[in-house]
Formats: sequence, structure tokens, C-alpha cells
Amino acid sequence: MKQALAIFASLLALAAGALGIGDRVENFKLLDHNGQAHELHYLSDARAVVLMAHATGCSAFAGHRERFDTLAETFRDQGVAFLMVNGEGAARDALAESASAVPVLDDTAGVVQSGLELSAAGEVLIIDPSRWLLAHRGGGPNGTEIEQVLADFLAGREIAHRGAPPTDCPLAVSAVDEDLNYVDDVAPVLIDNCVTCHREGGIGPWAMTDYDMVRGFAPMIREVVRTKRMPPWHADPYHGKFENDRSLTADEVRALVHWAEAGTPRGEGADPLATFEHDWPQWAMGEPDLVLDIPAFDVPASGVVAYQYQRVQNPLDRDVWVRGTEISPGDRAALHHVITRFTSAPPEGGRGFGRRGGGLGGYVPGRVSNEFPPDTGTLLPAGATIIFQMHYTPYGKATTDRSRLGLFLHDEPPAHKLSGAVLANTDIRIPPGAKAHREFAEREFKQDILLYSLLPHAHYRGKASEFRAFYPDKTEELLLSVPNYDFNWQTTYVLEEPKLLPAGTKVVHTTWWDNSAQNPANPDPTREVPWGLQSWDEMLFGSMSFRVLEGGMTASRSPAPSGSSQAATVEAGSD
Repeated sequence: MKQALAIFASLLALAAGALGIGDRVENFKLLDHNGQAHELHYLSDARAVVLMAHATGCSAFAGHRERFDTLAETFRDQGVAFLMVNGEGAARDALAESASAVPVLDDTAGVVQSGLELSAAGEVLIIDPSRWLLAHRGGGPNGTEIEQVLADFLAGREIAHRGAPPTDCPLAVSAVDEDLNYVDDVAPVLIDNCVTCHREGGIGPWAMTDYDMVRGFAPMIREVVRTKRMPPWHADPYHGKFENDRSLTADEVRALVHWAEAGTPRGEGADPLATFEHDWPQWAMGEPDLVLDIPAFDVPASGVVAYQYQRVQNPLDRDVWVRGTEISPGDRAALHHVITRFTSAPPEGGRGFGRRGGGLGGYVPGRVSNEFPPDTGTLLPAGATIIFQMHYTPYGKATTDRSRLGLFLHDEPPAHKLSGAVLANTDIRIPPGAKAHREFAEREFKQDILLYSLLPHAHYRGKASEFRAFYPDKTEELLLSVPNYDFNWQTTYVLEEPKLLPAGTKVVHTTWWDNSAQNPANPDPTREVPWGLQSWDEMLFGSMSFRVLEGGMTASRSPAPSGSSQAATVEAGSD
């Protein structure tokens, strides 16, 4: 509640006038010129945060940058964080060319630069992380002024000399558009990107029903957009294009943030949200060909629930080709995820998935349907046992989960069998306090495959993840980079165009974890964390869906560098 009031007060201050000395600096998250994510308020363990406005097209800026590098080196061992912010919307390559030892944050939409009211490249801000207050705004780093100001701040002395911002590299600041309004600019963005979840019966915690409701949540909308918590899309746009991309455009980001900062004007005419009508079907893919009830489970109000493995016998008396599946969750608050597989040899004792089977997708927050690529499918044999791995998280109220599985079938056998591979490393050990511990798993493909999708998975400490292809011609390609991993959203990244991986390609799946006290989701930063199914342990788990272009597929288990890589191949017909 206090944080919400602070954000609202800061929002009113922004609407009223300039960000001055002693004002609160609001949080933001941006990617840098190397594609790494940086969140301002994550730096709460720093003694000071020093930001400098960055530019690519001004020759005079080179002097500012060189001096800033020197300043960063001078204070490197004194707990001071240095960052540069570029709000030009420049290409990643251009940022990298004008970068140095200090990260350059890519503020493509310009909302951070405008919120900080940076007017010229080389302008420097010093921020006090203990209360997130602006301690200094002043001239460029040339000369000794900023060095003395920073030394005074760290020593607790009064900052006597502030100086004027430089004027040799003026910035085209993305100012708040006073003509922005809810009816014409904001509601269309919400309808296109947000209402699918933020509606009655949706997974969002509140429904975007009309102007009054949205206006009340305007400070929160501004905050979650600036920190990239919403919409839930965590891939680096610089690497790959994905058909299920949920990210906002730069124009959409500016519309939402600047509308909130302008005081949430309504505009004229009918309320687009109040009059918006849409048929939200129970099944996103349409009516299933077959619906199976997953056995009900009583979830307690508290405690830890071990993974539940529920079984349902395939009621069909014939083999069928599945073209997609969908889980209809019973209690979304209690059900964390479902993994669905089938087997002709169920395991003893009711645990695990058994052998000789295949996958049928699953459920995670934000994704309930699993529509397979065109002309592909999975063969579900008559009499097979369908096994559901159910992960429940008690939330303070006893409940009964009654989830269901919808199966969508091909009328005729598809042209291609859908296959998949899992890249996992069960030997991970994450040291206590580590902020960016890295481990990996790898797989070499012996035949040509056509790649459809990629899924990285970790738990609370997951920080970043990637899939990188090393091709037989010695070139490499970053297929997917997720620098802003969020355990709350287990996204499968579906390629806009399937990608050919030629025989001999090695795919390396790498994950970084944050086991420090700076990670607010970390259950215990003092613990060495191993592999484990429950969320307080960790996983290095990645999956790929693809089809083999000719013949079968074999996997190389070549030795990996110490990091003990383990991987497993899963095809539709074999486990």
C-alpha cells in the first residue's frame, strides 16, 4: 500500500512539474546494448546510482563517454553503479558501436528519458538508492565537477556545486503529448493487448471494464509497463521473431505511460471498453473433439503439495492423430502447471510418466492451448494411458480443482509427425548469494530438423535464459534470448517462420540464476540450490518442438565441459 501511494504521489508530481532534487525516481527496466536486462530498483545494494544521458549522433558526446568511463573506473570498488540511457530508438548495432565499459540502456520508447527529464547527452543524475531520491542533476562528466559531487555524496557531505547540464548534444525528448486521451489512444491499446486477460473470467487480477476502472489503475499500468512486467513477454526482440509475441510497440508504450503522466484525460465520445463486446469461448481452439475430466483433487489451504500424477484411460477404440490440446483449468489460483503425456506402459506406484509414450502439451499461466504446427500431429494409440503431472500451490483457501483436457483431432493422418527434445541438466548447484550463476545443457542433431518452438524453464531464481545454435559451418546464431525471465509466465516461444537446423547443428541451452538477496522472489539466498521439482529448488530445463525432415533422429551425447550437461530426446512415438 505504501509503495502504491508513493507511485501515485510521484505520478502527480510528474504531471505537475519537473523531477527535482529530492524527488523520488521511479523504477524502470531496460535492455542494454548487449541484450542484458537492468532494473533500477534492483540496485538497492549500491551506494549510489549514476546515470548519464547517451547519444549516438553527436561527435561531442565521445568526450563525455570517455570521462564517464574514467569516472566508473575510479569508483569501481566503492559500490557505485554506472549506467547510460539512450532514448533515441537507435538500432542495437548503433548503441554497441558507441558503447564502452558502461552499459547503454535502450529506451526505445523514450519514456524513461522523458520521465527523468534528460535534455542533453552527457547530463548526469546521481540517485540515492536508500530512498530512491534524486540527489544531483548536473553537467557532463568532463572536468572534476561530477567526481567531486559523487565523492561528497558518498561521504555524506552537502553537495555544494551542481553546475548546468551540457548543451552541446541536445536530445529530442519524447515529451508528454497533451492531446493523448483514453478514448482515442489508450482504450484501443488495452483492447488489442490486455483485455484478453483483464476481463471477467480472465486470468488478470482485475477487469478493464470502463474508463473509471482503468483511470484508478493508471499508476499501476504506468509502473508495470516501465518495468516490463506487462504485457508478459520476456524475449529480446533483437533475436528472432515469434508468432505469439505479446510485446507492445514503442508507440503503444508511449501512449500508456504518457497518458498516465498527463493526468488520465478521458476524451470525447462513447467509452470503448464499456461498449466492447467479444465472445470469449470456453475453449480457445473451438469445441474439442474429445473432452476428458482430470480426476478432481482437494488442494489444502496451506502447506506443500507434492506433484500429483493423475491417470485417465484413452476412451477411444482406435488410434487417432492429435492436432492440438487445451487444458481448461479448474482453479487457476491453485493450479500452477499441468504437463500431459501418454504411455502404453504406466509407471508402478502412480509416480512419473512411464515409458514408450509421447507428449500432449500442458498448461501454464498465460497459456492453456497447444495448437500443433500445420500438417503435423501426434499419434495417440487406442488404450493408451494419459498421465497428467499436476503442480498445485496452496493460496490460503481450501479448494477442489476440477480441470479438463480437450483433444483436437485430425480427420486424416497429417503429413508429418511432431517431435521434441528436452535439454536438461540435473547436476546444477547454484552457490549462495550468486547474482548470475550460469549452467547449460546441449544437444547435437544428427539429421536436418525444422524447428517450431522453444521453451526455457527455471524456478524462482531464474534470471535469464537462451538457446544458441552452433552450425556445422562453424557459425553460430542466438535462436532465443530471454534476458528478463519471469517464473510466473512459462512462455513457449513459437517461431514466426520455422527454422532449418542442418544435420550436425549443436544447440546449447543456457540459464542464469539470481540466488542473491536482491532477488525478491528468492526463498533463501543463503542456500546452495540443487535441481528439484518444487519451486524452492531449481531447474535447467529447455524443450524444443520440431519435425525431422527425413528419416529418424539420433542424438549425440558428446562430453560437455564441466557443467555436466544432460539431455533427452522425446519423440511422438517413443520416450
